[in-house]
Amino acid sequence: MIAPGAWLGVIGGGQLGRMFAHAAQSMGYRVAVLDPDPACPAGAVADAHFCARYDDEAALNEIAELCDAVTIEFENVPVASLRRLAASSTVAPSAACVEIAQDRAREKRFLTHCGLRVADHAVIARASDLESDAARHLLSGILKASRLGYDGKSQARVNTIEQARAAFAAMGGVTCVLERLMPIECEISVVAVRSGRETVCYPATENQHSDGILATSILPARVAPHVERRARKIAVEVVEQLGYAGVLCVEFFVLRGGELVINEIAPRPHNSGHVTIDASVTSQFEQQVRVMCGLPLGDTRTRCPAVMLNLLGDVWRDGAPDWRAVLADSRARLHLYGKHEPRAGRKMGHITFTDDTIAAALARASRVRQLLAPL
Repeated sequence: MIAPGAWLGVIGGGQLGRMFAHAAQSMGYRVAVLDPDPACPAGAVADAHFCARYDDEAALNEIAELCDAVTIEFENVPVASLRRLAASSTVAPSAACVEIAQDRAREKRFLTHCGLRVADHAVIARASDLESDAARHLLSGILKASRLGYDGKSQARVNTIEQARAAFAAMGGVTCVLERLMPIECEISVVAVRSGRETVCYPATENQHSDGILATSILPARVAPHVERRARKIAVEVVEQLGYAGVLCVEFFVLRGGELVINEIAPRPHNSGHVTIDASVTSQFEQQVRVMCGLPLGDTRTRCPAVMLNLLGDVWRDGAPDWRAVLADSRARLHLYGKHEPRAGRKMGHITFTDDTIAAALARASRVRQLLAPL
């Protein structure tokens, strides 16, 4: 066990690192952040900020010497950096797990090997791969860069081979995955946590997106009980097959009839899991601390239904929103990430609404959304 008072490190200084720091500090730990941005959200609240590249040897050495355990807040951390840190500190999740999750093609191979269903797809390593019968049979589809894509970036909907060729060229000819479009009823996600032989799951969250970015999360998801149980079972299977340590989110497409298809996995706390801060007995960020420090995992039960709205930079179009009007709803919980430059599509914060029923929480969220249009 790593006792309170010790130093914990996080690679990445975005909002996930910031919320991790809040959770760790509330439990008595000190937090060091490695991020090249001097104004990063996590660096503003951490006990120490190493302002350097993620592969900077001197900074990695300082983190390794200072911190008893290290985690990540985004999946595109250099794997070599994690391996270097693992030589002297506990690193969760491991470099091997992150290496799988940061590449869509590799991730799909792993999940298929586990006997789990993913979207019908083909790996497009060169333009000529788009001429194959396998690729043609996947249209209409979504062409996604295999690495570094997030929030709808580096992907395009394609209906013809000509469109696919143009999209592949626009992405710089990097390796991509072409996925067949599916008849999706809704999208859900399950946050799973594994530490040693102990694994827990949160109830599934229902997710609604706008332009590829998460807009709203509803906890618990409005799906049939057997669908929710199946999703949680699959999430447990994923972390156990990976030999995973940490917090991991599995995103699912729910097809007509309740069939589940894994969209992707995220080896870290997830945007849809932010709702656990206000709605669950234990937040996903506290679980992240517990795993790193060898502590028993916390209770994942939901105290009450909740709805989360993401706050994107678009709502700052005429200056800061009227927070007094937003917080006139006594059950609105505002979380801002300390980002100084609002931009369209940039995640600036979120608001969580809790109530006795999902319908009541959704009504609260709808009233505030109207105040914040075009959210």
